[in-house]
Amino acid sequence: MISWGNFISQCFNGLVLGALLALISSGLTIIYGMLGVLNLAHGAMFMLGGYAGWLTYTYTGSFIVAVLAGSLFVMLVGVLMERVIIRFFYARPPEDQLLVTFGLGIVFVETVRFFFGSLSKTVAPPSAFVGIINLGFMFYPTYRLALLGIVVVALLALYLVLYRTRIGMIVRAGIEDSGMVDALGIDVYKVFMLVFGIGAMAAGFAGIVNAPVVSIAPDVGEAILVQTFVVVVIGGVGSFPGAVLGGLIAGEIICITSMFNPAYSYVMLFIAMTLVLVLRPYGLLGTAGRE
Repeated sequence: MISWGNFISQCFNGLVLGALLALISSGLTIIYGMLGVLNLAHGAMFMLGGYAGWLTYTYTGSFIVAVLAGSLFVMLVGVLMERVIIRFFYARPPEDQLLVTFGLGIVFVETVRFFFGSLSKTVAPPSAFVGIINLGFMFYPTYRLALLGIVVVALLALYLVLYRTRIGMIVRAGIEDSGMVDALGIDVYKVFMLVFGIGAMAAGFAGIVNAPVVSIAPDVGEAILVQTFVVVVIGGVGSFPGAVLGGLIAGEIICITSMFNPAYSYVMLFIAMTLVLVLRPYGLLGTAGRE
């Protein structure tokens, strides 16, 4: 029998998961929206952020340092990945881009597995967020509530970068028409590098802040990658608000469905994606032509 308290708890879980998916998807959608590269290594970036943060936490004992190190490390990996490999595939067919990013994702996963093994790793939450908190109508894990706040702040920071800075204006213009940005004398390839780095950093940041909730393992990025692509389809390619909306919808669908039957959570998620594709092929907040 499903209780009202259980339902509210799952709604909160959906909100936390949805915000996390929104953050990861925002990085993926700006990469695809501007660069036209469907990055199948994005889930591996999420995993790398978790492991880089876990390794830093092991040596420093500081969660804040672990978050910073994990985020910056994955941003550096993203920049190097774009400079060394991805930039040579911008003019190549989409299937070549899919294959090379898929291959890079496998390389990252197997490299981590070689050095750290297949057993999962855990990161303890900050001492201030250990335990549960009484919200008046239910008890809820303190860190999950804190995670929601952390991700919301990160999304706001990313929003300000994209919508309140010059580089953000260039990025959004590049999503609409990268050729015009290049014609205006802006080095579009440097912008591409920065966009890829920011997108990777968003995934890496999500990977380490989520580590106290779900233990990290080499394959942890696979499920996240699938969910992230669904979020991008639902919200609309290249749309930051769409990534946020799609993430929240996907998070609630997964968690509420899991309350009734976990086996059908992905089924319901894909049904929602299919309905969006049928009724609005370019996503809820996407623009016609980006699909």
